[in-house]
Amino acid sequence: MSDKVTLGKLATGVPGLDVLLGGGLNEFSFNLITGAPGCGKTTMAHQMMFSLASQERRALFFTVLGEPPLKMLRYQQQYSFFDMEKVGTCIRYVNLASDLRAGDFNGVLERITREVEDFAPSLVFVDSFRSVIQTARNGNEGMSDLQHFVQELGTRMTSWMATTFLIGEYQHADIEANPIMTVADGMIMLSQFHERHAVVRKIRIVKMRGQAHMAGSHTFRMTGDGLRIYPRLLPPLSEDRLQGTPLDRDPARIPTGTPGLDDLLYGGLPQGHSLLAIGPTGCGKTIMGTRFLQAGAREGEHGILMCFEKGTARLRNAELAEMVRAGHVSVVESRMIDLTLEELEDELLMAIDRTGARRVVIDSLSEVTLYLAPECTRDLREGVFRMLTSLARRGVSVLVTVGLDEQVTNMNYTRPDMAYITDAIVGMRYAEVDGQVRKYIAVVKVRGSGHSSDVREYRITDEGIEIDPIAAPVNGVLFGGTDRVNYGE
Repeated sequence: MSDKVTLGKLATGVPGLDVLLGGGLNEFSFNLITGAPGCGKTTMAHQMMFSLASQERRALFFTVLGEPPLKMLRYQQQYSFFDMEKVGTCIRYVNLASDLRAGDFNGVLERITREVEDFAPSLVFVDSFRSVIQTARNGNEGMSDLQHFVQELGTRMTSWMATTFLIGEYQHADIEANPIMTVADGMIMLSQFHERHAVVRKIRIVKMRGQAHMAGSHTFRMTGDGLRIYPRLLPPLSEDRLQGTPLDRDPARIPTGTPGLDDLLYGGLPQGHSLLAIGPTGCGKTIMGTRFLQAGAREGEHGILMCFEKGTARLRNAELAEMVRAGHVSVVESRMIDLTLEELEDELLMAIDRTGARRVVIDSLSEVTLYLAPECTRDLREGVFRMLTSLARRGVSVLVTVGLDEQVTNMNYTRPDMAYITDAIVGMRYAEVDGQVRKYIAVVKVRGSGHSSDVREYRITDEGIEIDPIAAPVNGVLFGGTDRVNYGE
């Protein structure tokens, strides 16, 4: 009979990192944090250290030939996670520069040993460990000394029941040939990509023994609170979807704020659905979004407007501005021009959790690419899918607008990168009729629900969008930008 060993998990205190690690960091593990200069290695190490350190779990931070402790403290205390009361009591800094300059690995190891035995830490950090490697003598003898040093350090840390972090500036090729990899239980790699004028930071869990961690690269951003990581994953299914919905039960309908559209939807938008309003500029998409939020306010539902036009010019709309002032609608608008979709999703979900919002308007996805970092534009469809899935998980109803300015003569008035993501689609178009530009609207699809197939004419008035109660009596191609059509007899 044999008992399986259960590995203890440590919550890192870095938002999103525990998700990538598969629930937290293995206690007593030997870990490597790597990356190019300026990508956040030291900051992430301090963020974890200040989150975990206590009188019962002390931390020892060794600096080598990198920043001296005083300089490091000066900058790290600018972050909100820094707690000066922990320094000197449950967190101690030790500079190994003089020991390392002697060039004797055994001397450095003994100094580390003395400090660990004196302070009895549960967490040990060495920054930068690459400096140790660079002091190794050339040739086989130097590499043998380094190999012995790394293996001995790992063995001693394990016997001391300490969770250890070696921080260094390694390239991927350096790591594969590095003796550290023979003893490292985990490796976290940080990187940053510069394209045009934008910089996007990524994190990847290269190795983590004994637990199922998430693979792939994930975006993170440096904030005043430290690192914030945005894992690329879908939320779990909500309870009602796990249990299944009876086929004979029609989902609850909510008013869209545009009565004629409710008629086309056979009573309104199904609760928790996402609706894509697509059409050329000036066709009334933003007006439809405003009415959607107004309808929610009348029902006592808080709404959120996520927009990307800088300066929130939409708030010049008196009705929308009044809803914002009255607290019925919150605005989510980023001021950065190197956005990532993961950050937008995180900001939106935090606003929903904070306000309890039941309706969201995203206006417009056409503008998102103007502010996304170039590295992220290729993942637009994936990011929007994750965002809408997260909103569906919360039962939030969403209206998304997107521009469609190209000529469409075959009635395929959807964008191929967005058409399959939303639950419902409303197409809005212009047509030239008897020398006049007229507007037409139709419901293209509603998942799991019937809807009208009518094409109806509509007008934009001071009251909003007014849709004719009957189908437009036209013949010929209708939805073609500036197509000419003729009325039937």
